[in-house]
Amino acid sequence: MSRLGVYFDSLRQSGRKALIPYVTAGDPQPSVTVNLMHAMVESGADVIELGVPFSDPMAEGPVIQRAMERALEHGVTLDDVLAMVQTFREKNSSTPVVLMGYLNPIEVKGYANFASAAQVAGVDGVLIVDMPPEEAADLVYELRQYELDMIFLVAPTTNELRIKSIADSASGFIYYVSLKGVTGAGHLDTALVNDRVSLIRKATDLPVGVGFGIKDADSAAQIASVADAVVVGSALVRLVEENAGSADNINKAVAALLADMRRAIDKA
Repeated sequence: MSRLGVYFDSLRQSGRKALIPYVTAGDPQPSVTVNLMHAMVESGADVIELGVPFSDPMAEGPVIQRAMERALEHGVTLDDVLAMVQTFREKNSSTPVVLMGYLNPIEVKGYANFASAAQVAGVDGVLIVDMPPEEAADLVYELRQYELDMIFLVAPTTNELRIKSIADSASGFIYYVSLKGVTGAGHLDTALVNDRVSLIRKATDLPVGVGFGIKDADSAAQIASVADAVVVGSALVRLVEENAGSADNINKAVAALLADMRRAIDKA
């Protein structure tokens, strides 16, 4: 079983819900990322989603688009992101790390080479926004050789038959996108999210994480009441942008919001 599987089993047994923060690797500069990852864990993060910078992030809203542009201005590559994870592992061997990004950099590196390098670095799972399950068999095979999880997205418009197909290919957890549109957009409808999460659970025993539209402690608590994991991205990346001139201020701002979310989730 992967580190993600073990971790989610432990959370389930203790009755806790996972808090999964997302930040873009290399934003606002490469030296910030590893210390920020540690700060997020200290503030209550259970799993870290680390964005791999890409020039055409089609699923992202303007906040994360700008973060990727800042990282790319520093020349941050997939190999650089793997090196950041490996450095993080020097002090943290337990917190699962998921790479979230787009297919092209992995295609360039080659599936087998990527899977091997990711395992060596200490990556636990991969979420590729533009990789549908119908085209993912070869990559899923390579990842599984190294006990890495392939995480897939389920959209609000995904029908029941396709949910089953996605669940059959996925491991680690299912990521439910709570809103139509890009990251950072829209308003959460918790009742609708609950209905969709219930539908996903009919198709799989995997944990269900919910992301997009979670901005504060209140919205995190609402989602924690219906899902296994709360994923927060744009709200944190916005804090990184607002405090870009000081690594210490970035860590403090991100840690404060995550700590508020952690308390709210634990009360939900």
